[in-house]
Amino acid sequence: MTTPLTPLALLDTDSLIDDEDRAIRDTVRSFVDDRLRPEIASWYETGEVPVRDLALEFGKLGLLGMHLTGYGCAGTSPTAYGLACLELEAGDSGLRSVVSVQGSLAMYAIWKHGSDEQKDTWLPRMAAGEAIGCFGLTEPDFGSDPGGMRTRAVREGSDWVLTGNKMWITNGTVADVAIVWARTDEASGGRIRGFVVPTDTPGFSAPEIAHKMSLRASVTSELVLDGVRLPGDAVLPEVEGLSGPLSCLTEARFGIVFGALGAARDCLETTIRYVQERQVFGRSLATYQLTQAKLADMSVELGKGMLLALQLGRLKGEGRLQAPAISVGKLNNTREALAIARECRTLLGAAGITLEYPLLRHANNLESVLTYEGTAEVHQLVIGQALTGQSAFR
Repeated sequence: MTTPLTPLALLDTDSLIDDEDRAIRDTVRSFVDDRLRPEIASWYETGEVPVRDLALEFGKLGLLGMHLTGYGCAGTSPTAYGLACLELEAGDSGLRSVVSVQGSLAMYAIWKHGSDEQKDTWLPRMAAGEAIGCFGLTEPDFGSDPGGMRTRAVREGSDWVLTGNKMWITNGTVADVAIVWARTDEASGGRIRGFVVPTDTPGFSAPEIAHKMSLRASVTSELVLDGVRLPGDAVLPEVEGLSGPLSCLTEARFGIVFGALGAARDCLETTIRYVQERQVFGRSLATYQLTQAKLADMSVELGKGMLLALQLGRLKGEGRLQAPAISVGKLNNTREALAIARECRTLLGAAGITLEYPLLRHANNLESVLTYEGTAEVHQLVIGQALTGQSAFR
């Protein structure tokens, strides 16, 4: 018997990560192991998670907006941010979503497209976890087609008045500020604009969505905007049109490319430990050829996904990462991570459906990760357009 390798050690992907990024990864891994793993099964089962407390802890670790610069943000490399997402999602996709939505959607929108006043007001508090943000783009009838949104922003004097609904919004119920995208009235150009909306503004409410079977360890909400009146300077001044929200989604998808691998790695490592201990027909389950074939195939896909993620991190660090490449990463890594979680469950049999092991929890979560921030089908069409030069969306 030889000394077992971990799945990612097969390709020695650690050798492709520099010392600083590896140190950040290891810090996050220790935090997940010590603080989050002992609680996550309970949070998932009850559907209750202390987001506000965790946000403060994430802030102390420098995780919120960690890849941004200034305003109390750590300014890490893209790869360090991706690896942090991987370790968080090895704990739970819902916990990674808290960090991802805060930093790559809400904070990034203000950092990239906001005014100096908006940045000074919100970013330092959000980086510290003292203020929580959410990102309101998706609507009940418009997910993959955000350009059809019905939320409207009407100019009344110097103010804006927002009316509409958003759906499936992470952190919405606990948020202090919402980045809401709305179509302006014709007199204001009829373009989609982003608005910085304090959630205590009259007319704003965010009822929590209950009875979820996925991402139970996160807060998912509807946003209701019933004549929400905002001052003229609430609009994000540096962007108009769908390029604004789509730039934020591209930023967030990068973290998902890494994050999904964390869930897959956790499933594989759990399964390898289990099959070595489990006795079937008088011998270890790990000694059977079918078991080893499954583990081999899954580890190959995990390793390929990690190589893909690290290449995207390198391109992003060099300022050369294009949206179709992120679609390649999001499509492949979420699809393969879900397949790994499901296959690992088969090796645990009935034990795999319990919360004693993370497999079905990860699989349920990855069902959402597969479809949010662009469904698999949307990313296929993005890649198809890049290859053919022809859009299949309309």
